[in-house]
Order: sequence, then C-alpha cells, then structure tokens
Amino acid sequence: MAQRIAFLGLGVMGYPMAGHLVKAGYEVIVYNRTASKAQAWVDQYGGELALTPAEAAKEADFVMACVGNDNDLRSVCLGEQGAFAGMKAGAVFVDHTTASAEVARELYAIAKEQGLGFLDAPVSGGQAGAENGVLTVMVGGDAAIYDTAEPVMQSYARSVKRLGESGAGQLTKMVNQICIGGLVQALSEGLHFAQKAGLDAEAVVEVISKGAAQSWQMENRSKTMLAGEYEHGFAVDWMRKDLGIVLDEARRNGASLPVTAMVDQFYSDVQKQGGSRWDTSSLLTRLK
Repeated sequence: MAQRIAFLGLGVMGYPMAGHLVKAGYEVIVYNRTASKAQAWVDQYGGELALTPAEAAKEADFVMACVGNDNDLRSVCLGEQGAFAGMKAGAVFVDHTTASAEVARELYAIAKEQGLGFLDAPVSGGQAGAENGVLTVMVGGDAAIYDTAEPVMQSYARSVKRLGESGAGQLTKMVNQICIGGLVQALSEGLHFAQKAGLDAEAVVEVISKGAAQSWQMENRSKTMLAGEYEHGFAVDWMRKDLGIVLDEARRNGASLPVTAMVDQFYSDVQKQGGSRWDTSSLLTRLK
C-alpha cells in the first residue's frame, strides 16, 4: 500500500509540493486554512481534503507542513484540532516552514513526548523550485527519523541534507538568507554603478557572470532588475520576516551581522515605496 501523507498549507510553495507527492505515488490528504484552496488542489490533483489539521493527520505516516511563521506553525500542530492530536504513534511531522530554531526545538520536544517524530526542514528555491520539484531542503532532527522521511522529501527536491539535531535546519536556512541578502544588495549596487558609468549593463553581466562574480541572483534576476520588473519571486515581506528571525537568533548567539542588519533596513525602505510584494531583487529601486 502507498504511504499516506498529509500536507498542511497550500500557499505558493505548499500547493505544488503536495502535487509532487501525488505524482510520486503517495496517498495525499491536504489541509489549508482557506478550504476553497484545498478544494482547488483536490480538483487538480485528486486526493482528499480535511477541514482540520487533526483530521488530515489521522492515519498519516508523514505530515508535511509549509505555513507562514512560528505562530501559524504552532496553530497547525497544537491543540485539539492540531496535527499532533490526530497523528498515530510513530508518525513523523516534517516542517517546511521558514521559522525560528526556537519553535523547532519546542515542537520537537512536544512531539517526542507524544511518541512522534519531528523534523525542521525549511526549503530554498522559491516558487519556481517548488513547481519544478528542485528545492533544496535543510533538515534538523534525529538521524533515524530523517532516514525515514528523506525519500518522501525527494519527491520535490534536488537536494535534501540533514545538518544536525533539532533546529539545525532552521539555522542553516538563516545562513542561506544572510548570504542572499548581501548578494542582492551587492548585485544592485553593481548594476547601478554600471548604468551610472554609461556601460551596457546587460553586456557587463554577460561577461562577469562567467567569472568569480557569478551567482544565482545574477543569472536569474539581473535582466528583470534592469527592466524594472519585480512582480514575481520571493516577496520583500517574506524576506523581512526571515531576516527578523535571523537577527533575533544573532542577538541570542552573539553573531555580528552588520550587513544583514543594514539590508533588512533597506528592505524596509522598499516596503515604504509600496514594494511589499515585490521580489527581493527590488533593492535596486532604492538606488534609482
């Protein structure tokens, strides 16, 4: 029999991720806070929908989640209607939300007390990565639990790796966001400088992308940045949420992140320009 999987949260990431599970042959039941979204998913992919996380989790071997933030995650896990209340002994909860390491450890401990597995497994790759099934998944939690869940996550991933104990996945995602923020700001300044210097910025990118300056952001965002197109990709609001988590953790662990703190404020400027839903590459708009 096919393993039964519940998927909680059908946003721009979760919707296609859950679809890949169906394509991989799993029996999938979905839950979304807005039930009409769950119904649209069932109409497209088949499977079943549930009206509560607990109902979705009942009899599931794995419960995957991709929601908004720490409080959203707690709400789908805990309480009478939460997933933990419906999960059978030995089932595994895999959290793909970008959240704090603190909430990951909190829910891991609660799950363990109830005889459940819990992995924090945030993803990178954006909406396109989710749709194409090529996400990078960064995982924290018990090695034995990871080994059971890794084949399921491969359904929508190009790379899945366990980085350590509970919380390590979220901490690794923080490193990811630190690096992206600095790269996008540097790329924005480089493109701005090229234009001010009277250079053909697209030609400049074509040349320097073959050398040490090359990055995913340069390859995938430079053309839209030069065209002033930002109605796509990873929203500024989401990046500020993520950077807030990063800076909170840095205050706890003593890490010095001056560039990250500065870029977070630059994104605040973009929000004030009305760019809350623009792609993170919209940092360039501050320099125009």
